[in-house]
Amino acid sequence: MFDWINATPAERRLLPGGRLSGPTPYVIAIMMFVMVVIAAAGLALANAGALVAAGVENRYSVQIADGAAKTPAALQALRGAPGVASVRPVPVKEMRDTLERWLGPEGAKADLPLPGMIDVDLKPGSSPAAVARLVEAAVPGARFVAHEAMLGPVLRAMRALYWLAFALVALIALATAAAVVLAARGALDTNRGTIEVMHGIGATDDQVARLFQRKIALDSLTGGLAGAAAAAVVLLLVAGGRGVWFDDFTGGALLNMGDLVFLAALPLLGTALATLVARMAVLRALRASL
Repeated sequence: MFDWINATPAERRLLPGGRLSGPTPYVIAIMMFVMVVIAAAGLALANAGALVAAGVENRYSVQIADGAAKTPAALQALRGAPGVASVRPVPVKEMRDTLERWLGPEGAKADLPLPGMIDVDLKPGSSPAAVARLVEAAVPGARFVAHEAMLGPVLRAMRALYWLAFALVALIALATAAAVVLAARGALDTNRGTIEVMHGIGATDDQVARLFQRKIALDSLTGGLAGAAAAAVVLLLVAGGRGVWFDDFTGGALLNMGDLVFLAALPLLGTALATLVARMAVLRALRASL
C-alpha cells in the first residue's frame, strides 16, 4: 500500500531537488506552526470551561442587603437545610479588599455599606429551589444565586472561542491543501518533458503520480514536524515553567494526555492530507492533459 514511499535511486533522479527544495516545506511548516498553536489554545479553552463548570456546578451564594443584621439568621437556616454540604460566610475584610482592588482607596472605607455574602455548597442531587425557599423564609429579600448562572456568559464565550479556534484550524488545513495543489501543478509544469518521456516508454499516470506524491509527502512531513516542534517550543515558553497548560487556577489540567496525543498527531495527519490532495491533483492534471 505504501510502496511508493521507498523509491529507487533511479526514480528519485527523475524529480531533481533535495527534500527542502522549493517553498512547499516552508509553507507547510508555517501552516503547521499556526495550526498547532491554535488547536492547543482551543483545547485549553474547552478544558478550562469544563473545569470551571464542574467547579461551580453545585455552588451558590446568598446575598443579603443588610448583611450585619440578617446574616446570622440566614446562616442558621442554611445549616439546618437538607442537602447543604457546607456554608461559609464571606468575611467583611475579604469583600473590602476586593472592592479596594476594583474601586481604589474609596472601596476600603468603613462607612461604605456592604451586603452579606454567604457561599453555599450543595450536595449532588439536592434541590436548590428548596434551599432558596428556606433562606427567603428566614431572611425576606435574600437572593439565592447560582455561581453557574453568574459565570454563564464567560462559559458561553469560552465555548464560542473553542469552536472559533477549530474553525480556524479547518481553514488552515484547507489553505494548506490549496498550497499543495499549487505546488503539485507547478512541479508538473516544471517536469513536463520528463513526464512525456515516461509516458512515451509506457509509464502509467499512476506511476507518474507516485513520484510526485512521494516528494510532496516528504516535504509535508519535514515541514510539518518542523512547524510542530516550533509550536511546542512556543507553548512551553508561554507556560514559562509555571504549568500554565497543565495545572491552572481550577486545579485541573488544561491539556490532558489525549490532547497532547492529538497535537502530536497533527503533522502526520497533515502529511496524509497533503499526500492525498497531491495525488488527486496530479492524476486530474495528467488526465486533463491527455
